[in-house]
Amino acid sequence: MIRRFAHSQRLISNRVGDRPSLLAAGGIYLVLGLMALLIGLPFFWMVVASLKPIQDVFNFSQWLPIPPQWQNYSNALRQASFGRYVFNSTFTSVAILFGQYLTIIPAAYAFARLSFPGRDLIFLGILATIMVPIQVTFIPAFVVISALGWKDTYWALIIPFISSAFGIFLLRQAFKQVPQDFVDAARLDGCGHIGVMRHVMVPMTVPTLVTFGLFSFVAHFNDLFWPLIVTDSNELRTVPMGLASFIEFEGGTRWNDLLAACLIGMLPLVLLFLFTQRFFIKGIASGGLKG
Repeated sequence: MIRRFAHSQRLISNRVGDRPSLLAAGGIYLVLGLMALLIGLPFFWMVVASLKPIQDVFNFSQWLPIPPQWQNYSNALRQASFGRYVFNSTFTSVAILFGQYLTIIPAAYAFARLSFPGRDLIFLGILATIMVPIQVTFIPAFVVISALGWKDTYWALIIPFISSAFGIFLLRQAFKQVPQDFVDAARLDGCGHIGVMRHVMVPMTVPTLVTFGLFSFVAHFNDLFWPLIVTDSNELRTVPMGLASFIEFEGGTRWNDLLAACLIGMLPLVLLFLFTQRFFIKGIASGGLKG
């Protein structure tokens, strides 16, 4: 009996002692829930409004579309060839990312693992370009593109972005964290610099590569300014330019079709994040920004 009483007392004391931590955890979940609600509410309204008739889009008393107007999505795809815009944004973003991987991986490896005269000074110059607003470079880039005859082509949308100073910096930091023992083992197996990059550096920094890829893809997929400057034909317009074409100042904007187009344009980004979130979270946590 005495042992049972002592055991019950310990259980009660543990439960009492856990109350502050339970309250703290409950408070954290409450704050996170409110933040999620605050962030998710605009997206919920966008989905609902995209399924409403035009006259009910701003009727906030009607929370659900009854009945859903699914034809808004087909209207959005037909209007201004929006499917073509999604393809252009996806294709150019993938091509830019592929080109960036081809340039930043060797550059980051050189700055992280090789010794050559002026290495630190060159790397400092690359870092300095990050501080320059990208809009400053648009005029000389446009002059070069026009001189090469690339205006209103896919080359104009892709070539100016096939390297990234931020990508070189991020990947260099990740390469510096790879233990030297792995590099030495690859050397003993007969690998040169390309072999070391292929068999050691890239496999061990996949989260960082995926994290950079996600940032790069989203940035170029959502870019409006540069495609607006270098493209003239409707066949080369991207998603942001296509969304701008839905806005009509005289006849009135069809907001339900516009919101449906926004959701269609978001789909590649959402799918990309769903497939890469595990690597993305790991890349942020491990942080190619150390050391």
